[in-house]
Amino acid sequence: MSTEKAYIYKRFERFWHWAQAFLIVFLAVTGFEVHGSYRLFGFEKAVFFHLTASYLLLGLIVFAIFWHFTTEGWRHYIPTTRNLLAQVRFYFSGMFRGEEHPVKKTELSKLNPIQRLVYLGLKLILIPLVVISGLFYMFYGTLDGNAGIIGAIGLETIATLHTFGAFLMLSFLVVHIYMTTTGTTPVSNIRAMITGYEEIDETKEERGSIK
Repeated sequence: MSTEKAYIYKRFERFWHWAQAFLIVFLAVTGFEVHGSYRLFGFEKAVFFHLTASYLLLGLIVFAIFWHFTTEGWRHYIPTTRNLLAQVRFYFSGMFRGEEHPVKKTELSKLNPIQRLVYLGLKLILIPLVVISGLFYMFYGTLDGNAGIIGAIGLETIATLHTFGAFLMLSFLVVHIYMTTTGTTPVSNIRAMITGYEEIDETKEERGSIK
């Protein structure tokens, strides 16, 4: 086994990651102000900023979906049970005892089994929940005159779902930031997402296709 610097994260991948993080945080800041939690920009500006950021996020999501399918990046999120229990033990106890990470990151397999499940759930459940509820709230009373599915759900339920999704998204963000500190050094994972390069332990056998 040898340690080498590998180009793990492509340019668009890094742009998408940081742009998405900024937009999610900004949407949370403006969204909770619209909700009446505090005053920062003022209600009208907060609404304008929130709507603008939401459209930017939708555009980013469309480009990200296109990128994932054209580069086959979606393969990184395919769930697997291989080393799943070992990864759970590592997160709960192993990493606090300085044990070696049970899953080696490679250029073709960037995510461990738990990350695959979490990110897949984020992309297929949580983000759609926030986006769809946000669109329903945004266009309530204009898409179908409060008839059909939007009217059947009701504005209060839509707002509750959107706020619930926002809290889940912020919870994910907090855990995600903490998990970035569990790399080789506390800042190695963040540095990798800035430069694209990461120090990895890799054997010839581990350079195969994603499993």
